[in-house]
Amino acid sequence: MRLLIVDEDLAVHDAYRRSFDLLTQDENAQDALGKTNSDRPELYAELGGLECVYHFTVDASLEEVERSIADHTPFSVAFIGVSSASDLKDTVPRLRGVDSELNLVLVGDAQDFSPRDIQALAGPADKVFYLAGPFHDGEIAQAAVALGKRWKLDRELANIRAALARQIVLLEEQAAELAANESRALHLASHDPLTEAPNRLAFLQALNERARRPGTFAIAAVDLDRFRLINDSFGHVTGDEVVRETCRLLQSLAPEGGMVARLAGDEFGLLFDTAGDDAAVMACERVVAGCGVSMRVLGHDVKNSVSAGVVVAHESDQRDPLDLMRRADLALNEAKRSGRNVARLFETRMDEGIRVRRTVQDRLSRSIARGELEMLFQPIVANGAFETVGFEALLRWNTDEFGPISPSVFIPIAEESDLIHELGEWVLTQALESARDSPDQYVSVNFSPRQFRRQNFIGHVMELVQRAGIEPHRLQIEITETALFDDVERAAETLYRLRQMGFRVALDDFGTGYSNLYNVRKFPLDALKIDRSFIDGMVRERESAAIVRSITQLGRALKLEVIAEGVETDGQVALLRAAGASHLQGFLFSHPLRAEDARALVEEGYVRRDDDGQVTALQNAVA
Repeated sequence: MRLLIVDEDLAVHDAYRRSFDLLTQDENAQDALGKTNSDRPELYAELGGLECVYHFTVDASLEEVERSIADHTPFSVAFIGVSSASDLKDTVPRLRGVDSELNLVLVGDAQDFSPRDIQALAGPADKVFYLAGPFHDGEIAQAAVALGKRWKLDRELANIRAALARQIVLLEEQAAELAANESRALHLASHDPLTEAPNRLAFLQALNERARRPGTFAIAAVDLDRFRLINDSFGHVTGDEVVRETCRLLQSLAPEGGMVARLAGDEFGLLFDTAGDDAAVMACERVVAGCGVSMRVLGHDVKNSVSAGVVVAHESDQRDPLDLMRRADLALNEAKRSGRNVARLFETRMDEGIRVRRTVQDRLSRSIARGELEMLFQPIVANGAFETVGFEALLRWNTDEFGPISPSVFIPIAEESDLIHELGEWVLTQALESARDSPDQYVSVNFSPRQFRRQNFIGHVMELVQRAGIEPHRLQIEITETALFDDVERAAETLYRLRQMGFRVALDDFGTGYSNLYNVRKFPLDALKIDRSFIDGMVRERESAAIVRSITQLGRALKLEVIAEGVETDGQVALLRAAGASHLQGFLFSHPLRAEDARALVEEGYVRRDDDGQVTALQNAVA
């Protein structure tokens, strides 16, 4: 602690020295300070030492204070001798102007200035004090001790406030960065990387919202004609540029306020308000005519044309978004069959799919009893030694009458009825029985949104797991984000309870449209599964590769496994390994296997690398 004493009287200086001796060497100071001899060294240590600087004039003291600031050795307390208001007005403001943090003690006999005058001239009320003379040695010592501690605490508090201010700035910068990253992730999740147009799921979301509002609207499925020929003739790079240019044309030709989305490779969707069937068809015919142009693409002359299928949703209609999309696709198929480069309105006669749907539903309800269902298991391997860590359970339906029926056909039909619960229980039972024979691997089972929203879903799953006699961590529950949107809070609570019980949880098809950072943070997860469409495109599309890298980096940051689906080539493995995907799944390692072949895989270890680092495909090893 450094003290500054300013007084023109040498005798006063001596008096101060006697007072400060109480803190250092006077052994008779216990009465004056209220401290014992043993306490005094401790008190002195608390001050961090004591240095007193004496001056007779104000000018010399000002120079001293300036030097102390420049040398980073500031004074904590200044004792200023004043005898009149003029001294106060002349001395104190000058000292305060040099060091605003200095504690001032005004010492004098004059009574012709009030505390208000002192505060007005000497600065903050908590940093100026007054001692009327004559003073006692103990009073000065006590003032020095108290104000020295006060000064030290003020500096520490100021440092803490500054540190907090810096931390707040840092947190604000991090929050801004997180918001920007989330905004970019949301954009990537809802937009097609090739054209920057909204993607399929964004289109479905917009369609679902429009269907809930009054008024007539139309959707159109638009497809490039003979696009495969363009790819085969000029290459995929030229084909990608044709898709981009067609998207720009559609955006310029779409009805005002309409939405254009890229639904698949060369397929687009249009959503717009309309006055009726005729107006919708005319709008689509203008779109078709406007896209029928010759393009100069990367040095190639390309004759472009599109076909369109349109369906109009009137207020009196059942406006189910998926059914409207299906009808638009049926109309598009009719346009293709009619010779292409035309627009066709959906007609009831096109809806043969309704009859097929009913036939499939009736047959599906008896499929279990007839023994037509089969469970296959595709390995999930670790991206390292390619060790099999789990299997995804896949349902197959083989009929005598129609042959194999794709899950993409019968699962949506089952989802529309209670059949999904019966099928789901059969699938889970079969999968758990298979897991019992492979004690070191987990089995991953897909659950539909309707299953996930079922009452007592957790209790039902736990009952089947206990009946199978396996531990919960041997089951991985795969769900898509679609299953979580209706009631986010309930979904988060369900996943939290599943994780508490020991089940694994994987978010399937991550990155295809609705995925966002909020969902990843909100829901307790073990793994993200990258949709196969990104894996398929990452070798030839820079945007797909960027999305895959972003997802793997996000997974590592959140300590989640990242499982890449649809791996079919060594090139994809190399890129996924560089990106940091933790697990791989696809035909390169194995086609889906029957339960007994899956057990053989576990027991005999077919997946391995040769001396050159090449992956031995499971199908070759099994054969």
